[in-house]
Amino acid sequence: DQRCNCDCTNFLLQECSKQGLLSEVNMNNLIAKRAADREHAPCLKSAENANIQPNPGLILRAEPTVTNILKTMDSDHSKSPEGLLGVLGHMLSGKSLDLLLAAAAATGKLKSFARKFIKLNEFTKHISGESSKGASVRALLFDISFLMLCHVAQTYGSEVILSEASPPGEVPFFETWMQTCMPEEGKILNPDHPCFRPDSTKVETLVALLNNSSEMKLVQMKWQEACLSISAAILEILNAWENGVLTFESVQKITDNIKGKVCSMAVCAVAWLVAHVRMLGLDEREKSLQMIRQLGNPLYGENTLQFYSERVVIMSSILEHMCADVVQQTAAQIKFPATGVDTMPYWNLLPAKKPIKEVLMSVFSKVLEKGWVDSHSIHIFDTLLHMGGVYWFCNNLVKELLKETRKEHAMRAVELLYSIFCLDMQQLTLTLLGHILPNLLTDSSKWHMLMDPPGKALAKLSVWCASSSYSSHNKGQVSPWQRKRHREDIEDYISLFPLDDTQPSKLMRLLSSNEEDPSVLSSPSKWNHADRTMSTSLSASQLHTVSMRDPLNRVLANLFLLISSILGAKTAGTHTQFVQWFMEECVDCLEQGSRGSILQFMPFTMVSELVKASNMSSPKIVLAITDLSLPLGRRVAAQAISAL
Repeated sequence: DQRCNCDCTNFLLQECSKQGLLSEVNMNNLIAKRAADREHAPCLKSAENANIQPNPGLILRAEPTVTNILKTMDSDHSKSPEGLLGVLGHMLSGKSLDLLLAAAAATGKLKSFARKFIKLNEFTKHISGESSKGASVRALLFDISFLMLCHVAQTYGSEVILSEASPPGEVPFFETWMQTCMPEEGKILNPDHPCFRPDSTKVETLVALLNNSSEMKLVQMKWQEACLSISAAILEILNAWENGVLTFESVQKITDNIKGKVCSMAVCAVAWLVAHVRMLGLDEREKSLQMIRQLGNPLYGENTLQFYSERVVIMSSILEHMCADVVQQTAAQIKFPATGVDTMPYWNLLPAKKPIKEVLMSVFSKVLEKGWVDSHSIHIFDTLLHMGGVYWFCNNLVKELLKETRKEHAMRAVELLYSIFCLDMQQLTLTLLGHILPNLLTDSSKWHMLMDPPGKALAKLSVWCASSSYSSHNKGQVSPWQRKRHREDIEDYISLFPLDDTQPSKLMRLLSSNEEDPSVLSSPSKWNHADRTMSTSLSASQLHTVSMRDPLNRVLANLFLLISSILGAKTAGTHTQFVQWFMEECVDCLEQGSRGSILQFMPFTMVSELVKASNMSSPKIVLAITDLSLPLGRRVAAQAISAL
């Protein structure tokens, strides 16, 4: 909504209504809710530039301009750098940049746009006997391309910037800097990482230049090197200031030099300071935060380069995004110059001194009472997920669900949790199915928590999450939010959920030698131990050779093995009832048409156990839960139906 300056949900709902997917009453109800929800959304402070603020009509009309700019960017930069600078300067004015980026994104040209700016940024590395005017133009081309790329990465996600695999040693400067040095939501940087520690002689030269010059030199300046060296230079300056070697006035002169000509150096300096502040104790942060404030305040003088005020607006927006997490954690007050937009009201959401578990419980109870998750709450949930971690977040919300003793409240909680889990469905599903459910099912002291209605509700939530994760996983659909988050290493899941990787080949041998031998499916007492373990874990997924190195497949296979052992156990309890609810929900989801289902991970031996449960004993259910495309599946189904 903020990128396009319009109510995107409204347009989507209207299209759904036109296609007959929503009744008019439902559409109007949802539009009214969304309108109330958007009252707190960021919006432009005034009517300035109202004629070029992005809106759907303008965005589509701006497409030819995007095409023309892309053509201009394709020309030889060395022939007419001043002409190119004029085009870029026009893009920076008012809200033009956001409008053009929205138009590029809407027409699928954003990646091409980003590639052109990376190419331009690389072009500024080439220096040959330049005049002071040529040096100014080169500095501006570097600065504008750098700021635009930062803005694109923060607005549309860093994956827009990244190229397909570059040859070794040929990764563009901006890509390298963004991946290693740029703070993003969910990315924790190490301030002592080698990327922040370049060649010491270059750092010393830069410190001397910043400390001794009245202003930044431009001729023959290697801006990429300066941006990579600035973090180490800032550390030296900070240490000197803290130890009384430099006065506040000297530090101010240095920060004025950093931001006076090119804003990108200030962005690189703040990127490191943000990582550094995270590592400091409360009483050690003051000077670092003061330095961030100094770098964020623009320097208005006669010697600033062209388009300075326009560049400062973008710089302020970039710094505000970068500092959001640190401001949240340190409760620091950092004000950046007006960027034309109200500060994001969803930042700095968490109360400074309230434990995050209490915040989670209170927000969830409000949402449960209301019956839907508003924007403000979803941003709080996202912050809590990022701060507390996937296991903490999932475990505490499941505990809240298990407290519900009224059926309608438990069902409402399931629907709300499913929507909240969409913040990172893959990781939350892995945690729910791989850690939380097995803990509840194997610990007899927790079985009482699985009674109806909360137990039945948890079974429903688990199947919904498993089914949607599995279907989206197979289509390769991952949201940009989820891509930002730290991915669990596949090796972690292999060690946490050990499966014998040689199983499929053993199983295939067993099946090929016994393809028509009825004894394979006869009484377990006839099997030897090895055959028994193989046959009990045999599932359709293994016959279809589904990769068990994939974390989700691995977790599902292990969960069904656990369910199988519970159904075959001599003792029954609420955990056995939970397993039946889980399987019933799997069948319901199947009947609603979600093919390629998670039931392929179910061991074939479970079928005969399941039909013993009265509510699962029908031919329709047996046919639904067995893979009839396999000879073994057909035989298992036939045996189960004949035993009914």
